[in-house]
Amino acid sequence: MKSHYAIEVVNLTKMYTPRGKPSVHALKGISFTVEPGAIFGLLGPNGAGKSTTIKILTTLTPPTSGRAVVNGFDCLHQPLETRRSLAVVLQQNAFELYLTVLGNLRTYARFHHIPRKEADRRITEVLDQFGLYDERYTHAIDLSGGMRRRLQVAKAFLSGKPVIFLDEATTGLDPINRRTTLSAIREQASKGSTIVLTTHLLDEAEDLCDRLVIVDHGNIIAEGDLHEIKRLGVPAYTLNLIFRNVSPQTLQFLKAQNPLHFKHNDTAADITLQRSHQQILDIIGELDRHHDLVHFEVHTADLEDVFIDLLSRQKEEPV
Repeated sequence: MKSHYAIEVVNLTKMYTPRGKPSVHALKGISFTVEPGAIFGLLGPNGAGKSTTIKILTTLTPPTSGRAVVNGFDCLHQPLETRRSLAVVLQQNAFELYLTVLGNLRTYARFHHIPRKEADRRITEVLDQFGLYDERYTHAIDLSGGMRRRLQVAKAFLSGKPVIFLDEATTGLDPINRRTTLSAIREQASKGSTIVLTTHLLDEAEDLCDRLVIVDHGNIIAEGDLHEIKRLGVPAYTLNLIFRNVSPQTLQFLKAQNPLHFKHNDTAADITLQRSHQQILDIIGELDRHHDLVHFEVHTADLEDVFIDLLSRQKEEPV
């Protein structure tokens, strides 16, 4: 029976055995599912198993054991059907440098057997979506790095595939290019595409993803939506504080709280603390009474704080 999930991973393992070296367990039996039309974040530090997972799901490497299904097709036993149902943006740029932006898109459309009339419609759409219209006659070799990255993502969206893998899709983009690309990702998901996103920019994952999986050393250490992931971390709050003056006594008091993060200037300080809600209120009260506090804002920990906390706990656990 065909899975109703866009992606289904069951007890997936991958072992590499380099010649003359010990075997490496890149994946140790991970399982997860991705709903159709979701933006799914696959997060983890370098060497965690993200790239291996993507390679298996895109049929670039076979699993050692377990099962991986994309759009109803088994990645190991139906590789051609799997590849036809997905598009991939890898970290390396993939386009013809000596073709124009328009030439790249038209060539890609022909490669995917998109009829000319439909291809023209989609090309116009992605040129507008990614702010590439004014550059359509520019050769790819003459584009900036950010524009080249946008062209690469635009090609994946042009394909109209139901599942799209974006591996560090916004790496190297300036803020404007990045905002354009993130907006296009949201729009594509709203049209029904399933997006799998790997990124080291955790604010990006926090902003975009409907569901997240965090992997480390080939294991899943956290899974859920943003609120579920945040509940797994040690309670932490970020305080944005404004003072009449940040005195040496105030700095001493704040540093004594053993903050996770701390920065300040002459009149303001941002500090992240692992404390209970009541302890945070007590600290604010102390600052108000004795340290000329003028204004404050309190925010729960962001995804980066939780991510660091979860990985730190993994390192502390005995092997």
